[in-house]
Amino acid sequence: MELKTKILQHFDGKVVRKDLTKLVKGNAVVPTYVLEYLLGQHCASSDDEIVKQGVETVKGIIKKHFVHRDEAENVKHDIVTKGNHRIIDKVSAKLNDKKGTYEADFSNLGLKRVTISNEIVSTHKKLLTSGVWSIINMGYVGSDDNMGSPWVIESLKPIQISHVDLDEFKLLRSNFTRDEWIDFLMQSIGLNPEQFTFRGKLTQLTRMVAFCENNYNLIELGPKGTGKSHIFSEMSPHGMLISGGEVTQAKLFVNNSNGQIGLVGYWDNVAFDEFAGISKRVDKNLVDTMKNYMANKTFSRGSTPYGATASFSFVGNTMHSVSFMMKHSDLFEALPKAYYDTAFLDRIHCYLPGWEVHKLRNELFTDGYGFIVDYLAEILKELRKDDYSHIYGKYFELSEGITTRDRTAILKTFSGLCKIIFPNGECSKGDARQILDFALEGRRRVKNQLIIMDETFNEVDFSYTLSDDGKSFSIITLEEKQYPSLRKVSAGTDKNLQESVEELEVTKPEKEKAEEHKSSKHIVIEENSKGISYDKLFAPYIKGASKITVLDPYVRQFYQVKNFMEFIQTLLKNKQEGEDIELKLFTKYDEFREAETEDRLEQLKESIDGSGIIFDYEFDQSHSFHARSIETDTGWKISIDRGLDIFQPYDFKNPFNLANNIQEERLCKGFEITYLKGVE
Repeated sequence: MELKTKILQHFDGKVVRKDLTKLVKGNAVVPTYVLEYLLGQHCASSDDEIVKQGVETVKGIIKKHFVHRDEAENVKHDIVTKGNHRIIDKVSAKLNDKKGTYEADFSNLGLKRVTISNEIVSTHKKLLTSGVWSIINMGYVGSDDNMGSPWVIESLKPIQISHVDLDEFKLLRSNFTRDEWIDFLMQSIGLNPEQFTFRGKLTQLTRMVAFCENNYNLIELGPKGTGKSHIFSEMSPHGMLISGGEVTQAKLFVNNSNGQIGLVGYWDNVAFDEFAGISKRVDKNLVDTMKNYMANKTFSRGSTPYGATASFSFVGNTMHSVSFMMKHSDLFEALPKAYYDTAFLDRIHCYLPGWEVHKLRNELFTDGYGFIVDYLAEILKELRKDDYSHIYGKYFELSEGITTRDRTAILKTFSGLCKIIFPNGECSKGDARQILDFALEGRRRVKNQLIIMDETFNEVDFSYTLSDDGKSFSIITLEEKQYPSLRKVSAGTDKNLQESVEELEVTKPEKEKAEEHKSSKHIVIEENSKGISYDKLFAPYIKGASKITVLDPYVRQFYQVKNFMEFIQTLLKNKQEGEDIELKLFTKYDEFREAETEDRLEQLKESIDGSGIIFDYEFDQSHSFHARSIETDTGWKISIDRGLDIFQPYDFKNPFNLANNIQEERLCKGFEITYLKGVE
């Protein structure tokens, strides 16, 4: 059954088409969850006509009621003229201790110190922090009292779903496979799952763990433009995104002057945007308070202790490449000096490798159906009450060498991802292992840097054993595998792991030695690996060949033919001067698209005429044709489970994109390749 059909069948009324948000947003600076709240009320249908009418209705609501800053005076005029008017704005409140009353500030309308009833504030306490997007009925009463405000808040309703049925949600989850559910979640956060590998999807979903796991501390550092802060600003009314340079002790924890609790007391997750920046000045006392809170879930200003469950998420940009940081410093090098503190960083449960995340471009966004983000946000909030860390214990035993703090970090990431992907608790051994591996890697990335920064930190054996057969597995980070010569921490003792690291070394830009390629071998390349190219994979095995046969049933789409063209470039680069190479491709075409595929291959054939590559192709539509391999007349057979389609989608339309011109700059899909000698 098509995923769209399943989604509408089981979650009708709780989902929305994700491209609709762009249609109604216009120039309104408003979070996605606000727009989808409105879309969910008017467009939660698969009927195109209802959706069309609903979009127009929501557009009308935004146009009539949303307050644009530059139109604030017009809105005030409407309120005065009509006596009252409904608006959509972000409202915050604070106590006027001299009067003993609460006063509200409006973000876009620009009104300050408008009296708001104690009853409204008591019902919606988040108004006392940085504000809540709300639908407000505003009134105006003329007054000669210069001490009072003529503006009146007649009613206020935060824009968020008030109730969800978690048991129903868990039950409906069972109608989806793991991959279907993950794709559903990816669409729910606005992303096209077809553009991401499984590891890439895990990275995106891990950003959501802070919303379903209490006191979870996450950091993601990487290049600009990868959408690191998007989820934290757009996807939940229970999260607050603040600039890393604007936070204070009073704003984050408690204001000593009036005793008012800060952000951690009201929000499920506080995210610090633009967290990196060596030159940023940070209050050391704030860092000390954060350290205590991140470790003990408590804080105090003065003599009164407080407890809270808010998670912290830190996102920022790196200054250098991963290999540079590994060689010359560490992966925390971009942080302000006050945060470049091993005691603070040791409290972080997971370090997401932001350098593995795609830079945002149009094809990464989805027009498919996903949860109304406010509904998903409420589900995640409910899941904060549960603990799924016990699931791993059915299948694995963590190494006794893993410290209590490391173990807590690993299990928090594991629990959060299980809640998101398997909210019904039905997680197989294989699925649990993939999540545990990812959680171990996220914590190891933190610990590795601490060991580099401070010699008093000891190396930790990030390994586990299978409960059924006692086999042990060690985990190291992907960047350690990619740059083994730059690794400063030991890789562990697992033999299979060591072999994997050694195998990857053949793909590094080091001088090739002919004797290294005389024997058969098998290589496994992990998802999100970089530094891979056809030249490194094939050059030693195609040198001297005059006839090469490629069997790949999937050389048909534009990008697949482009890959094949780049394989031809590799042949041209490595062929002997004065010699020709006969190249034969056996492939398939999509049903009813034979002419389209043939046209692409004919263009390719014409473009290389006279180059020294004599190219021909043949379509083989037999059902048994699935194998993908490259065979040479020198006796080599190279079997690749993905054929030449080893790269993740990249912006090949952008001529200035490095990945478009240099294969080594592309992220890879996971694949395996076997070199067999003696095939004549």
